Amino acid sequence: MGASAAVRAALVLAAAAFFLVAASGSAAGLPRFAEAPEYRNGDGCPARVAGAGVCDPSLVHISMTLDAHYLRGSMAAIYSLLKHASCPESLFFHFVAAEGGSAPPVAELRAAVAASFPSLRFEIYPFRADAVAGLISASVRAALEAPLNYARNFLADLLPRCVPRTIYLDSDVLAVDDVRRLWETRLPAAAVVAAPEYCHANFSRYFTEAFWSDPELGDRVFNGRRRAPCYFNTGVMVIDLRRWRLGNYRRRIELWMEMQKEKRIYELGSLPPFLLVFAGEVEAVDHRWNQHGLGGDNVLGSCRPLHKGPVSLMHWSGKGKPWDRLDAGRPCPLDHTWKSYDLYIGENDSASAPSRSALSSSAIPAAVFSW
Repeated sequence: MGASAAVRAALVLAAAAFFLVAASGSAAGLPRFAEAPEYRNGDGCPARVAGAGVCDPSLVHISMTLDAHYLRGSMAAIYSLLKHASCPESLFFHFVAAEGGSAPPVAELRAAVAASFPSLRFEIYPFRADAVAGLISASVRAALEAPLNYARNFLADLLPRCVPRTIYLDSDVLAVDDVRRLWETRLPAAAVVAAPEYCHANFSRYFTEAFWSDPELGDRVFNGRRRAPCYFNTGVMVIDLRRWRLGNYRRRIELWMEMQKEKRIYELGSLPPFLLVFAGEVEAVDHRWNQHGLGGDNVLGSCRPLHKGPVSLMHWSGKGKPWDRLDAGRPCPLDHTWKSYDLYIGENDSASAPSRSALSSSAIPAAVFSW
């Protein structure tokens, strides 16, 4: 074989290897995803500020985490947010991804997101587990102990200083309304975080008897706050990043995590430290923006219906995730709604993008729609 023929053969083999990796998702073994439909801004959307980039004041900033198992949920969430946004080109996504260990390389995650959303404006920030691993205590479910669950505590450190606020969303959510409505939530001067509150929930059960019986802890922790403490779910929050930095709130959360290592004051992962710092100080948001608990409890993950009232965002918090239940052939009724946004291409599916039916009002009980 001549030199030129050998070179051509090598190039053919290299190209074949490249396409084989692309078809399988990535060298890290990421799932394959179809390309989502393209969505453009409607009339009345703010014009981009030339050269401003991520500092453009017209942007809506959304923060999420990315990892291998929850990537399928993240892709569906992104798709739903774009589909229902009045100004989808104004959305900027800030993704936090684990770095090192068995985590997929950031470059592979970037390629997967860009392949499904070619026009998406986003950035990925590496997050090292050792930044928080020493502070994590055992929880009721192993998945809640993952360091990436605590990445939300570092958003003010990771995102550019010009970003004034962000909407933090878990990877197991689905938007069915324009997220700009949530973005425009008013945060009074005394508030750092806005989120739906659930004051009917038994707040005391999020902490141990040792916490409530300690004269230096218990009710004394929440004395002097703007309102009585209520449970809120940290999977949907509007965060004022400037106020967060000024108040050094990451350190405030970590102090409670350090106390937990010395004296067990809670059982449930990353939520209780947030409650200890913010409960009673949260600016309340309409419940429609976090119809949570659709994944069932943290042990069984049984099916749960929507709460009464309108819905703008559905949240599969809890053990049961819709993609796992669908793959296992045991979906809950609402998992079929999530499926309409699932971009995942299974091993037996065609490599071309499957037909994606639009979410219609018949997919969710009509009583919950009121916009």
